[in-house]
Amino acid sequence: MLIETRDASRVYQMGTNRVVALDQVSVGAEEGEFVAIQGTSGSGKSTLLNLLGGLDRPTGGEVLFDSKPLGPLTKKQMARYRRFSVGMIFQNFNLIPTMTAAENVRLALAFGGIRGAERRKRAEDLLERVGLSDRMEHRPAELSGGEQQRVAIARALANHPRVLLADEPTGNLDSMRAHELLALLRAMVDRDKLTVLLVTHDRELATGFADRIVVMKDGRVQENDSLIQ
Repeated sequence: MLIETRDASRVYQMGTNRVVALDQVSVGAEEGEFVAIQGTSGSGKSTLLNLLGGLDRPTGGEVLFDSKPLGPLTKKQMARYRRFSVGMIFQNFNLIPTMTAAENVRLALAFGGIRGAERRKRAEDLLERVGLSDRMEHRPAELSGGEQQRVAIARALANHPRVLLADEPTGNLDSMRAHELLALLRAMVDRDKLTVLLVTHDRELATGFADRIVVMKDGRVQENDSLIQ
């Protein structure tokens, strides 16, 4: 597995209540695999993605990337992991509204240490790759929801991550734009060996584009089925 959890649990203390968001979950993805994660609200999907993305740490068990546990990493090493190993996109596109599409992507490249002309060229290449070569100088408010999510994907891929974690990326899109977006991700999986873990409520989208569906309920994995015939 390129990225995985092993018996990972995440428990939150809410006042006197103990909330088990994840309960000994072992799940992962191989390089170049597209995995969809499904389940009702509160099933632990987003918590799982946050652990895989290094945004949170498990209460028990471990998270591994390239067979190495994330547990021993320092804060600085964890920040580097988030910047270079995994990219994340969300339902709310989280773009900076005062910046153009190109500037949003260039900012991520700047954080990755890319400078000057190379930064500009790479931002253009990334936006071209997601089909936005004619929208580079538009600000988020001038872009459709589907276009904003494409900018978010370009930004997430800025520093060559091997894994893209997507938390309900089609939640604010109509069905046509949602299909276009997942077709784009599928093409990247097939062409570039990108690994995608996608949280989605939409069973049809998951079945249409993923290699495997993981179904979660009450913080546990219920199903883990391959769709490849």
